[in-house]
Amino acid sequence: MTAAGAELAQPHLAPQPRTPAEAARIARVTAPATDFTRPEPFEDNPGGAATVPLRTNADAFSQPSANMSFERELDFRLGNGLFKKLWVSSPSSTLASDGLGPLYNARSCQRCHLKDGRGHPPEGPDDGAISLLLRVSVPAPADAPMTEIEIYLARLGDTPDRTRPDPVYGAQIQDLAIAGHAAEARVRVSYSETTVTLNGGETVTLQKPLYSLDRLGYGPLAADAMLSPRIAPQMIGLGLIEAIPAADILALADPDDRDGDGISGRAQIVWSDDQNRPMLGRFGHKAGMATIRDQSAAAFSSDIGISTPLHPAPSGDCTPAQGACRTAPNGAGDARGTEIDAAAFDLVTFYSRNLAVPARRDSAEPQVLRGKQAFYASGCAACHQPKFVTDRLPDQPEQSFQLIWPYSDFLLHDMGEGLADNRPEGRATGREWRTAPLWGIGLTFQVNGHTRFLHDGRARSLLEAILWHGGESAPARQRVIDMPQDTRAALIRFLESL
Repeated sequence: MTAAGAELAQPHLAPQPRTPAEAARIARVTAPATDFTRPEPFEDNPGGAATVPLRTNADAFSQPSANMSFERELDFRLGNGLFKKLWVSSPSSTLASDGLGPLYNARSCQRCHLKDGRGHPPEGPDDGAISLLLRVSVPAPADAPMTEIEIYLARLGDTPDRTRPDPVYGAQIQDLAIAGHAAEARVRVSYSETTVTLNGGETVTLQKPLYSLDRLGYGPLAADAMLSPRIAPQMIGLGLIEAIPAADILALADPDDRDGDGISGRAQIVWSDDQNRPMLGRFGHKAGMATIRDQSAAAFSSDIGISTPLHPAPSGDCTPAQGACRTAPNGAGDARGTEIDAAAFDLVTFYSRNLAVPARRDSAEPQVLRGKQAFYASGCAACHQPKFVTDRLPDQPEQSFQLIWPYSDFLLHDMGEGLADNRPEGRATGREWRTAPLWGIGLTFQVNGHTRFLHDGRARSLLEAILWHGGESAPARQRVIDMPQDTRAALIRFLESL
């Protein structure tokens, strides 16, 4: 990692360098909190100057950066329209909207990220898996050629387990299909239950999910196929996350736990199709994407079956074994080049980059302050890093040089066997996940009408989400279990205020 640090730390956003005085100032303002009798300065503006006033309806996550000019807001509104657009199959008279599938998970970005918020697992046998998908991969054959990122990591002496998409079903299970094509499978989920007893006698029932597939449309999965469920994450603050200096995230990595605190976060390193080089992974449940353009292009291709300038194949995730899918009519006409052209794709990226973080609530309330102290004392802040300052970005004024409060270090952590999907992804092992940002988490019910958390939505409350933590976070979990009941309630109240 040391050899790679300088290369990976060069962000793709062309920032202006920081002066020594700025670096010292940033170190002061991002230092951990020590006074829990009052809110910290600017704590009510978690997105810096881009923070928007809180709306009390389901549109709380759908507002543009507050510091956006009127002219740029027009681009945001156009991107919003494209984000909501329902794609149709080809051929179609609506030439600007055709190209869906042939295999897909949703007809629009908004169908998964409803109101730009968080998805949920199926609620019953008749509830579709519209905002939950299953990634699939198999161990790479020993003679499989190395990918660019595998070659890069090998030069660093890093040899994670190599994987490849399923030879028939590809990298993702598409549970929907256009007319004349068979969907790949139907996703089923069932649960087993365990009970955790907390200090004070309170008990919490945890649901462990078991995923299965039926109605397989193209024969059996590979015998050694590995499945990983993912719910759609909320969309707020993505541009601010992208603007955090890579060096600041890399500085938090401690893969060998040299400081002895039991926390050994590791940086994900991925190949960026956007920048055509290795970069720090930031986005996705295992930090598998480096930029918002990378994330958006991958979602268009795999989730909707729409080609983009970064992923120009019009058949999306269809494999050579799915011949009819590969040769089906598509919407990549001569005029557009790809099914969503470069200009429209840029508008969707701009929209995703500028979904604003709402203002904090009740930060000065005594119970919230007590919960914040419990958050620090229990060790939660070791991974859920509260604060960063973004780069100076002349071409992105909304994200430029902002003090932000995402509550994540954006590193990979071993979360224990209970949360393991046993499916490696890049440098991430089957037990590792990226620390999820916490900003906006208390608004989940307001925006999406549910309180389902973690990568697969198994947790039905914030307390359940905490109790699923294991591995590196097991000591923090135990401290929460051992807390007096009123302190634990204050901790949850603090999280709800974010």
